Formats: sequence, structure tokens, C-alpha cells
Amino acid sequence: MRILGIESSCDETGVAIYDGERGLLSHALHSQVDTHAVYGGVVPELASRDHIRRLAPLTGQALAEAGLERADLDGIAYTRGPGLMGALLAGSAFARSLAWSLDIPALGVHHMEAHLLAPMLEDNPPAFPFVALLVSGGHTMLVLVAGLGRYRLLGQSLDDAAGEAFDKTAKLLELPYPGGPALEKLAAEGDPGRFRFPRPMTDRPGLDFSFSGLKTHTLNTVHEHRGDPTARADIARAFQDAVVDTMAIKCRRALEQTGVGRLVVAGGVGANQALRNRLREVAEKRDATVHYPRLALCTDNGAMVAYLGHCRLAAGQRGDLSFDVTARWGLEELTDPGRPDAA
Repeated sequence: MRILGIESSCDETGVAIYDGERGLLSHALHSQVDTHAVYGGVVPELASRDHIRRLAPLTGQALAEAGLERADLDGIAYTRGPGLMGALLAGSAFARSLAWSLDIPALGVHHMEAHLLAPMLEDNPPAFPFVALLVSGGHTMLVLVAGLGRYRLLGQSLDDAAGEAFDKTAKLLELPYPGGPALEKLAAEGDPGRFRFPRPMTDRPGLDFSFSGLKTHTLNTVHEHRGDPTARADIARAFQDAVVDTMAIKCRRALEQTGVGRLVVAGGVGANQALRNRLREVAEKRDATVHYPRLALCTDNGAMVAYLGHCRLAAGQRGDLSFDVTARWGLEELTDPGRPDAA
């Protein structure tokens, strides 16, 4: 079964083709970073318009790279949510129209579930069950994954997601957009011993996160040391160390509480090398393994959508003909497509 995957939830247009026997055949991606950098953040209307312009050419590129024609496709998966409504509608309309013209099924899938299963595209995928840390601009959560559609939320951010906190702190430090990678680069130049920021909610039991207080602490430190040319890098380092330590502590607790020996890290923040190194240490101390998608698949992409679509379509799940998208969609609302009552 060859599935075309379309991702358009925010500011990246991704199109890919996944084959159930041969694996990932192609992966085309366009980033809107340059478009939104002028404004210091994503402008939803501009994002939607750019998706409309890019979807057809990228689909042609993905088909060409895979050596396929449109008639060779067996199904289409697209991101139904969560995300920006206009951007989601652009992808949904294109995907469903193309599927209708080819008389093949189309299925809207969950953006975060696609991130969750992205490591399955690697040569050494994790076995079920595993604990997953999903970290992106809009979400930070710990999930126990027993199988496709079988998820138990262990903890989540009560305010800012980790990626959002990175971006806002980058703005405080007057770094360019996108803020996360710029802050990571600046933090590498900082003195790790100059500042020590709080590790939020690690002094109490539980697996929830909170980064708003850390952001405020960073703001106050920036104001206190304004005019010190060396402070920016040291503040960036202290902030990153605090976020990384906090997530490492929570991941260790999750592994201990569940007794699971596999940790998956997915989402855009999962590309942060300091986080990867720290979680590798946590896993080694518990004789556990840690799994990541390749760096190109940490951020939004069509490959993860195509893979998830293949899993659900192969299990018999189908969507209706409506252009149904949703800006908010809880991971816990998903079901195992193998269940008789699954939608």
C-alpha cells in the first residue's frame, strides 16, 4: 500500500510517500521560515496562502522522486489537527480533492500522533510499549504508548510548551526567528556556572510541566544584566540547562513509574543536542534505550503523516468526504483502529 502524506498544520508544507513494503520512498518539504522571519513569528493567513501555492508542486516532486504516477497511489493521509485552521483546511481540501479524483481513500490524522510514531521510520524502531516525550512549539507531554491509538497521558505542560518557552526567551535575548535553534547556538557559548535557574515543578511529585515561571525568571535576569555583553550567552545557557534538566527529571520519573525500558523523544525540540545528550544519560543509567527520529523528521514533515496514514488505512480505518479539520484535538481522544467500534 502506497500512501501520500500531506502536512500543513503550521508553517511547513510537507509531502511524502510511504510504501508498506519498501518504506519511505520520498520526502519533499518547504519551510516558510523566511516568510515569517520578517514578523518574528507565524502569520496564519500568510501560512495558509503559501500552503496553497506549494502543495501541488511538492506533490509532483514527491511522486517524481519515488518514481510513481498519481495512479500508483493507494491512499492519501493529511493532517486534520491540531494546528492553524486555515493551514489545515488548505491541506485537507487538496488531499481530499486529489483522493476523490483518483477514487482512493483519504484520511485525516492527528499531528501529534504522527510525531509520536516518527521514530518508527528509522532502522531501529522502538517496540511497544514505550514512554514518549513529545516536545514542540505547541505541546509538551509525556505519554505511555501501548500501541497504535493506545495512549495514556502521564503529564503535560500546564502553561507554555517547551518550544514556546524557547521562542519567547529567544525574543527576550533579541535573537532571530526561529528562536529555538538560535538560542541553542548562543547557549553553547555560555558559562554554565554563572547562573542557575529554577527547575520548575521538580520539587514535587508528578509528571506535569510548567515553564511560565522560568520564563519570568529569565526576563528578570535579562533586565538585571542589561548592558553586560557577556550575559546573553550565559542567560541562554542557564535557561536551556533548566529546561533540559526539568525534562530529564520528568522522563526518569516516567520510566520508573511505568517500568518501561524504552523512551521516545519526538517533536521539534527533540532536535536540541543538549536535550538528546542529557536523555541519553538518563536512559543509560536505567539500562533503557532512547529513540529519536532523524533530525529532518523532528520538525513538521509529510513522512510521519504518510507513515501514520499507512498504519491506520491498513488497519481498515476510513474517513468521510467532509473537509473536517480541528485546531484543538486531544491525543487521548484517539482510538485503536483495530477495535470494532473505532471510527
